[in-house]
This record gives sequence, C-alpha cells and structure tokens, in this order.
Amino acid sequence: MNLHEYQAKRLLSEEGVPVPPGIPAFSVKEAVNQARELGGQSWIVKAQVHAGGRGKAGGVRRVESIAELEKAAQELLGKPLVTAQTGPGGQHVAALLVEKPGQLAREFYMALLVDRGAARMTFIASAEGGMEIEELARQRPEAIQRIGLEPGIGFLPYQARQLGFGFGLEASAVQQLSRIMHGMYRLAERLDAQMVEINPLAVTAAGDLLALDAKIVMDDNALYRHPESDELFDSTQQDPREITARQFGLNYISLEGNIGCMVNGAGLAMATMDLIKLHGGEPANFLDVGGGAAADKVTQAFKLILSDQRVRAILVNIFGGITRCDLLAQGIIQAAAEVGIHLPVVVRLEGTNREEGMALLQHSGLSLITADSLTDAARKAVEAAGG
Repeated sequence: MNLHEYQAKRLLSEEGVPVPPGIPAFSVKEAVNQARELGGQSWIVKAQVHAGGRGKAGGVRRVESIAELEKAAQELLGKPLVTAQTGPGGQHVAALLVEKPGQLAREFYMALLVDRGAARMTFIASAEGGMEIEELARQRPEAIQRIGLEPGIGFLPYQARQLGFGFGLEASAVQQLSRIMHGMYRLAERLDAQMVEINPLAVTAAGDLLALDAKIVMDDNALYRHPESDELFDSTQQDPREITARQFGLNYISLEGNIGCMVNGAGLAMATMDLIKLHGGEPANFLDVGGGAAADKVTQAFKLILSDQRVRAILVNIFGGITRCDLLAQGIIQAAAEVGIHLPVVVRLEGTNREEGMALLQHSGLSLITADSLTDAARKAVEAAGG
C-alpha cells in the first residue's frame, strides 16, 4: 500500500527525520489558510498522488503570492494529474501539500527497501538525487551504492559514516545522516514497509540535511497487523475494481488490453498473460481468484471483468488442485448464468476430474469455448477478441 508524501513525512518526522515545514490541504480555502499559517511570501504546492514524475507534469509548483497559490490549488484539486507513471487517465488529486521552500546546496537519493535477492533490508543511495534516479540507475549503475543490513543486527552507525564521508559530507552532516538512516530503519520495521524512500535528501545552505520528498510502501500482506493503515489508505488513488476485488478476497490489477483473464494462482495468471501476449493478444487484467475458486468468487470475478468496457473476450484458466475440476465447472456455469455473459468465454480446465468438468461445460447450454491446453486457450481467446 502506497502512502502520500504528507503521510510519509509525518511518519518520518515522528522518527526524528527532519522535513520541511508543511501542512496538507484538501480544499482551496484550506490551502490558502495553511500558507498563511506557515508564513512567508512564497510556498511550494505539491499535488498528492501515488505516482512519481509530478514535477514534470506540473504537479509541483512554486508560488510567490497568495493569489498564485489559490490559482494553483484551483487548477490541481479535484482533477486528474497525468505523469509518466500514471497512464493516460492520470490520478485524482484530492489533497495538496503546502510547504515552505528552502535554500539548497546539494541533493542525494536515499532509500531503504526489501532486497529479495539478498534476503535483507538494503539501503540504496546516490550522490545524485532528484527526479532522474531511475534514468541514472539505467545509464550509470556504478553511481548507485548499496548497503545491506544483517537481518539479526539491523542498521549500524558506521554504515552512515561510510556513506556520508564517501559523499563528501561534513562531520556534522554525517551525524545527521546517521540519525536519518536509523529513523528510516525504525520506521520500516514499525510499518512492515517494503520501501522507505527520500528523494531528494537535501543539504541546505546552512549545512543541514532535509527530506524534501518521501515515499513509503507498506507490505499488503502485513496490513492486518496495522489497523492504522485504514486511515492511511486513499481509495481515490486506486481503480474502483481493485477495491471491490479486495473486499471479495480477489487479486485484481487492471491492464490496458481487451482479453479478460480469470485464473487461480498468481504464477499461472502470469503465465496465462504471457501466452496471450505471445499469440498477439493483450490481457485486460491480472485476476487471481485463489486456490479454492468457489462459485461466489467466480461470480464476482466475472462481474469485475465485465465492468471493463474494453474487454472483448474472457479466458478462464483453472487448475483443479485444491478443488476438483467438476466442482469448478459447476461454479463457472452458475456464475455465467447469474451474470449473463454476452462475450466469448474460453475455458481451460486441468487437474482432478478434468474430464467430468469439461463434460459439464460442454453440456451446460452456455456459449462457452473449451480448450485442451493453455496454448490452445490463448489462441482461441485472441481469435475470439478479434486479434
């Protein structure tokens, strides 16, 4: 689960990480009031969306008067912000962060994330922070430094000294860096975070460190341990279908294609999408209905797929391991009849009682296209979708 910048900065501040003075605003009037409360003659107005690239998309603006701030808030609030990471539809701006600007000398990149390859938390840092960190990692990977943390020990101060003096920081700034990295580590542990990112981590003209931007990603699989996550969750930043899927225990991610996919098992779902792409089609979604794939889940899955107006065909790929194929077939027939599907549906079953399941589908009276293999199913789905 992604957090907004203003939420991430509040949590970092609780761990002693210095952040610029700033207040979130949820209306134009609030934005004006927050600017007056902060004081000064200029402010930074930041659109709060779960996507990077806001600056290039006009979502981060420096304003020099209350009138300019009011105009910027009117242009951003309640409208979609399209960045390089959002897709053409953009993301809805329901909140702004109003901050006081500062005088900066240098910018760094700093993140603590779960390195699955190394099976440990790892600090990723670069002396070249800012918006182009992804491009830097592609073009000059040697500019990125990695510091792995021993799982049984965690963060140690010498790691900050090693990094800070390597970046040419003064001794006082290195001490601040140690406190910041320790705060990031404590926060990641407290939240079960997959990533805590500060980009950029700036050195001010006075020589102090400041987290100018922040991003936190919490592990969805650990949210049950964090009831406070309900208050941090912003439904405006997610596809409504994904929110509905979560309520029914389905794993759904909307994509850009026209072939709806219903699969039991994440690995099988990815293989299904790969086969669709291989045969010239485009999947409209990732949808894992889980190991049991009971009739009620299958029904909700069909409803999710059909709510996407781009879908021209549906591919159901089920492996009967936990549940027998004949029971799965009964669930598909029941769901298809209840939902009233008018699109081509290709069904491939494999596993226990496959023959009985396929016979049920073929004699169901429904307009279902059966397939003998995953490759056959992918080909038939692409053909049914008109590709």
